Amino acid sequence: MSPMLSERERESKLAELDRLLNDPETHMDPHRVWALLAEVSAAKQPCIIRQP
Repeated sequence: MSPMLSERERESKLAELDRLLNDPETHMDPHRVWALLAEVSAAKQPCIIRQP
């Protein structure tokens, strides 16, 4: 079972991922990109159901 990321941890990982993919000054490390994607996608997130 994957641990649940806090909102701060999730935002931090997504920001790092964005920087790796979009910042021309940053060396793109494919292994880190895949690791971040795996962490964010595998972590259990609370299910929020919004009513229209």
